[in-house]
Amino acid sequence: MNAALRQTLSPARKPCGSLRVLIAGEVCDLRCSGAMWLPAHRTLIAADLHLEKGSAFAARGQLLPPYDSRATLDRLEAEIAELDPAMVILLGDSFHDARAIARMAEDDRARLDRMATGRDWLWLEGNHDREALAQTDAIIRLPGAVIGDMRLGALRLTHEPEPLSADDNRHGEVAGHLHPCARVVAYGRGVRRPCFITDGSRLILPAFGAFTGGLSVRDPVISGLFANEPMVAALGRDRVHALAWDRLSGDR
Repeated sequence: MNAALRQTLSPARKPCGSLRVLIAGEVCDLRCSGAMWLPAHRTLIAADLHLEKGSAFAARGQLLPPYDSRATLDRLEAEIAELDPAMVILLGDSFHDARAIARMAEDDRARLDRMATGRDWLWLEGNHDREALAQTDAIIRLPGAVIGDMRLGALRLTHEPEPLSADDNRHGEVAGHLHPCARVVAYGRGVRRPCFITDGSRLILPAFGAFTGGLSVRDPVISGLFANEPMVAALGRDRVHALAWDRLSGDR
């Protein structure tokens, strides 16, 4: 990582394994789960849960274990239990398709209600779940509120990152949508891991969902969002690893 980027991000390891960085001057903890914690706002942010993706594939005859929602909610519930956030913000594509909410098991729906109790709970609209979140039927009504983009301190929270332009570097943008991942080669072996990617001005979160795939940060769709080489923060088993751009393999 170059000196200018290090100074901008001021990365620091937390005892829990999270990586603390500055995004547009806001203190942000990048969690091993793939969520982000804003301590000054007591806010937990996660992107792209894609709940009920497994049941969507099953409906098309592609059999996958039907446990993706349960596994994803297990991780989200663990984060909430540890951090006790005042607010939870989900950055879009929380559900895989328009009928996903209706397909959820009663136990999973009840868990959502319990997790949202006593705190602000916000669903940002994504391209996968905009229709699902627009439904108002009492049978599938969700806790919390559905919103579009929002601001929180110096950050602008959105689902899909805006293209880079010459006169606007999207300072403070925090987004999901792209499911970034990175491949690192060490000791002759390669590993591909979900990751955060940031230049200190904007940040893209990894997908939080259990059945989500990933797009290489080397793909121009992601790398083209940054004017200068960004830092990648790859999710490890018990810590988030800060990686310089030149440590990544060229695999897409």
